[in-house]
Amino acid sequence: KEIEAVSVKFSDLDTKAANSLKGIVDNYLGIKNALASDKADDAAKSAKAMEKAIAGFDKSLLSAEQKEAYDPIEEELKEHAEHIGKNGDNISHQRSHFSGLSEVLYILVKNFGAGRPLYHDHCPMARDNQGAMWLNEAKEIRNPYFGAQMLTCGTVEELIQ
Repeated sequence: KEIEAVSVKFSDLDTKAANSLKGIVDNYLGIKNALASDKADDAAKSAKAMEKAIAGFDKSLLSAEQKEAYDPIEEELKEHAEHIGKNGDNISHQRSHFSGLSEVLYILVKNFGAGRPLYHDHCPMARDNQGAMWLNEAKEIRNPYFGAQMLTCGTVEELIQ
């Protein structure tokens, strides 16, 4: 099927803020790639780095409207990153929090971008067949919810530019 391309809401983001947010997204992609490779310890390391990136984000660089878009998701980003970071020995727990993390990161990326195009992917079988989404830097499906068990399960839903 044809992939819908969507643009981010705020294209006028401060350069420093954009770089900080790119760091948060880069750590998210590290978590995603580790989970797709069944490496819980690596996912935990990326999640801890993501926590630091979130804590280091200077919200004063955002306009009032941008702050309104960021504030409601900040705590949830922190919470899911913290759970993934503390559970380097429990990949199923990490994957359950990755689903929530992906949903709030999707909101972040749709608003502010990621410093690069990202694909919004979906696996219908994740979360006991309820389905779950994730963001991906490549068009190729590498499923973080099942890893080697079902690495290519999923579809590309849209391209966020």
